Amino acid sequence: MKILPLATHIARQLVGAALAAGAASAQTPASFPAPQPTLERIWRLGMDSSQVQKLGQVLLDSLGPRLTGTARQKAANDWLVSLYRQWGVEGRNEQTGTWRGWRRGHSHIDLLSPRVRTLEGTMLAWSPGTKSKDLTAATIILPRFADSTEFVRWLPQAKGKLVLVSAPQPTCRPTESWTTNATPASKARLDSVRAELQREWGGVNVRGTGYSNALGTGSLGVRLEEGGVAGVVSSRPKNAWGTIDVFETYNTVAPAIALSCEDYGLVYRLTENNQAPRLRLNLDAQLLGEQPIFNTIGTIKGTEKPNEYIVLSAHFDSFDGGSGATDNGTGSLTMLEAFRLLTQVYPKPKRTIIVGHWTAEEHGLVGSRAFTEDHPEVVEGLQALFNQDAGTGRILSIGAGGLPNAGVHLQQWMAKLPSQFTSVVTPRIPGSPAGGGSDDASFACYGAPAFGMGGTSWEYGSYTWHTNRDTFDKVVWDDLKHNATLVAMLAYLASEDDTKITRERATAEQIAPGRNGPGAFAWPTCQKAPRQTNPRLR
Repeated sequence: MKILPLATHIARQLVGAALAAGAASAQTPASFPAPQPTLERIWRLGMDSSQVQKLGQVLLDSLGPRLTGTARQKAANDWLVSLYRQWGVEGRNEQTGTWRGWRRGHSHIDLLSPRVRTLEGTMLAWSPGTKSKDLTAATIILPRFADSTEFVRWLPQAKGKLVLVSAPQPTCRPTESWTTNATPASKARLDSVRAELQREWGGVNVRGTGYSNALGTGSLGVRLEEGGVAGVVSSRPKNAWGTIDVFETYNTVAPAIALSCEDYGLVYRLTENNQAPRLRLNLDAQLLGEQPIFNTIGTIKGTEKPNEYIVLSAHFDSFDGGSGATDNGTGSLTMLEAFRLLTQVYPKPKRTIIVGHWTAEEHGLVGSRAFTEDHPEVVEGLQALFNQDAGTGRILSIGAGGLPNAGVHLQQWMAKLPSQFTSVVTPRIPGSPAGGGSDDASFACYGAPAFGMGGTSWEYGSYTWHTNRDTFDKVVWDDLKHNATLVAMLAYLASEDDTKITRERATAEQIAPGRNGPGAFAWPTCQKAPRQTNPRLR
């Protein structure tokens, strides 16, 4: 008998207990208002035989983040196609255009003086590397300028240096910690300092330069690069412990890195106090030019109304500071598992069922907008689209997208669901059409029935959304089983519905009561999909 280390033994006991508890929960019979053989089978398969965690381990750990234009994203596209073919349904990649390609390798960032410390940080997406060698340089803080002319005159002072372009945070504790522990006077001073830093370092005119950091280094990074700087150092901490946003740069020569709140503050203070910090960067990266990008589409052909469509919708791309787990691996896995359930339980649907894994949502809903342009027949024949892009939490609300008749149908479908769903999910009727935050907006702008789903937050905005901590361990698998099973049931009911949803739009007063004048509600207009890299410099 092999003797296990204590930690391993305890871990196995905990895992076994968790699995047993999950199994007991899954085996609880669903409480349907009336016999529903197909829905009951979806429940059993979805809750007792879920594959969502197994699929998630491959997607999030092995394939990893799916940055638009990278080989990792294409490998994930191909994995989906292979799954669909294994399941006996059509799967294909559809090219939507091109995007800047890039390969991320290692990021080694060290403080060399006045003391030695390995710093917590990484390259921003699409950063150039250091060409297989160390880059060692002093740091300089971006000062305050009267105007952009003064900034340009200053640039020679920054040549060959690493420029700090983000605000120095007065604290790396989240607001919650200050609210709980600080005196009112201390908290008020902190709020005042934070507001002033945002005014000084945010927006489209950082410190009077006339340039913007945008989502990473933006137009400011490009101008600094033109001035001959060695690199750009940034930090976008969340209001949480240990998390930073990791976005993008448009530099092509001078590397751009993101440091943790703590280590950026350290380097900033050393620089500010003339203590001569020097950093060493060794960054492995390769800019690859424009590369083809793809939506991945799975299809179960309808038998009675093949030209009417149910669409399961989630964007597949991610940023790559973490694994893209909750943005939007969880939405992708929800739709993937829902589609798997439907292939087993409902292989000959009345209407055609499509699952759309959209590319480049993070860059302006590129994939879903391209799909609506390339497939007007799907927009025209759409019976229902279900979109999920809100993190790992269980679905608690479903919006009818500003269409009163969609709300009528949603209520009819929900009346057939088990109480395990109806007791926690609230229909929002008429709801409002998505305005651009996720891919349902690409369909809603046409007045098509697009149902957006919201859920429990699990600190999505502060801990995982676009951060270095968006990893497998943040996923709540019980909630994903709940979501996938719910979506599969709704897709089945929408497909079987005797009538098609009509597209009369709710009035502005119904959608946004009391909003008049310049702030009055207006139905969103459709935007064209960019078919190649569309820089966001400001």
